[in-house]
Amino acid sequence: MFTFTIALLALIAGYFFYGKFVEKIFGVDPAHKTPAYTKQDGVDYIPMPTWKIFMIQFLNIAGLGPIFGAIMGAKFGTASYLWIVLGSIFAGAVHDFLAGMISLRNGGESLPETIGRYLGVNFKQFMRGFTVLLMVLVGAVFVAGPAGLLAKLTPESLDLSFWATVVFVYYVLATLLPIDKIIGKIYPIFAIALIFMAAGILFMIFWHHPALPELTDGIANTHPDGLPIFPMMFISIACGAISGFHATQSPLMARCMTNEKYGRPVFYGAMITEGIVALIWAAAATYFFHTEEGSALFAAGSGNDNAAVIVDSITKEWLGVVGGFLAILGVIAAPITSGDTAFRSARLIVADFLRVDQKPILKRLMISVPLFVAGYIILHANFSVLWRYFAWCNQTLAVFTLWALTVYLTQKRKPYVITLIPALFMTAVCSTYILIAREGLHLPQELAYWLGGAVTLFIFVLFLVWRNKYLRRNPTI
Repeated sequence: MFTFTIALLALIAGYFFYGKFVEKIFGVDPAHKTPAYTKQDGVDYIPMPTWKIFMIQFLNIAGLGPIFGAIMGAKFGTASYLWIVLGSIFAGAVHDFLAGMISLRNGGESLPETIGRYLGVNFKQFMRGFTVLLMVLVGAVFVAGPAGLLAKLTPESLDLSFWATVVFVYYVLATLLPIDKIIGKIYPIFAIALIFMAAGILFMIFWHHPALPELTDGIANTHPDGLPIFPMMFISIACGAISGFHATQSPLMARCMTNEKYGRPVFYGAMITEGIVALIWAAAATYFFHTEEGSALFAAGSGNDNAAVIVDSITKEWLGVVGGFLAILGVIAAPITSGDTAFRSARLIVADFLRVDQKPILKRLMISVPLFVAGYIILHANFSVLWRYFAWCNQTLAVFTLWALTVYLTQKRKPYVITLIPALFMTAVCSTYILIAREGLHLPQELAYWLGGAVTLFIFVLFLVWRNKYLRRNPTI
């Protein structure tokens, strides 16, 4: 368990050292008045305690990603540990922190407005539509997962359709009501359940000290379907290392934060916490795959239904009936509480675009109803196909955000390399994935690698040309 333990300690150290370094680069100003005070409206802009904001941010960004994604990623072998650790510290947490702080510094603006600010007006128009589509996809994906699990745990009369309707009714309330009425009250409770689940599994990993794979054994690909580590693993793990969805959630908390100095624990810290949860589940799944039941599921492939079975089996075996119940509660609550804030984010993005005041309930309804109708229609699509498109769109949004952050740092004469390297890597991941995947062009692997590399190089050259022109035209800040 040396590799697992070192990886766990590295994530914690990453928050205190690299997180502090990134915070210094941004330049936090504790005297800057936050939008929670300057735009306070009693609906979306409301000052809230920092501990509560952290819990909400963590639950918002968690969803199914750090659990289901980590379990599916663990099938690739020890390489999953490396991506969770390196991705969380140097890509995901940097992405979340800078996106959140820029929103905080600019009145709690939505992500498309931030991206448009640095990548141009035309890109902003595209991002408005792309981001709203992703938010509706997230809402639909995070209805199907928990509704299906609830249907399995309840009498047959309470089927998938019943629970999907219940979840959607909750979504309507959470999207329309002031953020402190439902989200501010129940999210901390569900976040505690999710953290308890991860802490319980972590304790049992050290208690049982299973023979987990070590880096000294190599990073050979062990996926049962033979999927290549690059780019498939980096899309599968998704939220456990980096996620564009996170940057759409940060403005929700930027509108409630009382001081800029809390940005690192809220934005950077929530991502590191999610990385720890992903690492724990990747290790637990690796252990489970060596049991008799786990070997059969491992050979069956990488479906999300298998991930749900693995969660249920591990929690019941290691945490008992009560612990298993709390763990399942966390697995159900996490995606539901990401889905409702996805719809809330979509409402705010549309409201910012149309400049519609969100204080009157009727104006909130005017924007929300079409979004819910679209989400309900998408819900009837095949879940596995829906998940794959969501995963790619999610990581592609991270690419757009990272390039916007790179432009921001360049304009501010700050070390833009901290976002440039993740931007280049994720550009290669997403472009190669859509070229090689079945839901994309499904090209031969070697050709997809060459073309993905060419796309990444082309974008890098465009950035260098822009940077040189910008610095010549703006020799000083």
